[in-house]
Amino acid sequence: MPSLAERRKAALRFEIAAEAVRLFAAQGVTGTTGEQIARAVGISSRTLWRHFPTKESCVLPLLSAGLDVAVDRLRHWPVEEDLLDFVADSFRSGELPAVAPVILDLIRMTTTDPALRAVWLQAHDDALPVLAQLLAERSGSSADDLRIRVHAATLNGALRAASEDFARRFADDPDAAGSEIATCLLAALRAASEGLPY
Repeated sequence: MPSLAERRKAALRFEIAAEAVRLFAAQGVTGTTGEQIARAVGISSRTLWRHFPTKESCVLPLLSAGLDVAVDRLRHWPVEEDLLDFVADSFRSGELPAVAPVILDLIRMTTTDPALRAVWLQAHDDALPVLAQLLAERSGSSADDLRIRVHAATLNGALRAASEDFARRFADDPDAAGSEIATCLLAALRAASEGLPY
């Protein structure tokens, strides 16, 4: 379990991220300064810059949160069950959490703002070795094996595409639940499992 100091640091980073998204949505990314984000949170600019190198990177905790949940769920994936069945079962048992509207707003912003897009892609790039290690342990292979790396990249891409599809399709539905994200995720994983039909 993380120490109290680590939990406080994580809570502050999430608070900074939420305020950054709120300000970005209200006045645009270019119209928002790091100083405004710090002021909205009630911290000094110096404290903000200790946690994040750029104003755009302030949103990374929110973007990483969904990936962290997905990776955590995959750690409980039974060896005898295939991925699509596992996700469908998780959906039926209500184990997929609802997505916070602020995260959906942020994911939508990553499609139009290049700097936020870079942070979104960085979050997925950071998740890639974790997914590769998980698949390697499951298959008894090495995380450096090309086949494992391709499968991890495919899974990672499906997670990203499902998140973006969900954010786009449910932009006007603040009550969208875990069932809708599960539907998007299953559709993306089915497409991935079909391979390349070209």
